[in-house]
Amino acid sequence: MSEQYAGIKFKTIFNKTQTPVDTRIKELKKWCEIFHEKNLAPPYPGGSYGNLSFRTENNKNEFIITGTCIGFKNNLSDDCFVKIISCDIINNVIYAEGTRNPSSESMLHYAIYKKRPDVNAIFHGHSNEILQSAKTLGIPETAKEESYGTIELVNSVLSILKEHNFLCMKNHGFISLGKSMNEAGEPLLKII
Repeated sequence: MSEQYAGIKFKTIFNKTQTPVDTRIKELKKWCEIFHEKNLAPPYPGGSYGNLSFRTENNKNEFIITGTCIGFKNNLSDDCFVKIISCDIINNVIYAEGTRNPSSESMLHYAIYKKRPDVNAIFHGHSNEILQSAKTLGIPETAKEESYGTIELVNSVLSILKEHNFLCMKNHGFISLGKSMNEAGEPLLKII
């Protein structure tokens, strides 16, 4: 990953300032721990590089995602997660429920859920080994490097997304998709 984290690049409007409630948050916490243990979300001062989410209901683009600036190595509480209600990508606005700002890649997750109704979990992490092996492993990769948290990154991913469930963002990180959290996470464990 070439760009250092400098914060979110969108405005968040909170419809509710309360911690999201969903029994599946426990499973998401488990995957955050695995990402930390396997160095798929490397730590930085104040957080971890990566974000994980799951769709809350079929046929809706609402999802629960890790908040910004949370360390996956920590014992995460439910208030480390944010529910995204909708996104206005053109005006760079996220509508959310929670007590902290959502991940800087919330717009990317929203765009993928919107384009791929078959996807119910998105795991985004960072691994130089995976990025360096993308071509050898036949993993689709975006054409050029784009800055995190931007519409340019969203568009570059959407341009190669098609039916792929695993792809790399050039010089940035990887995205693994699945119908469930296990389906998004288990292929990563095989790759690494």
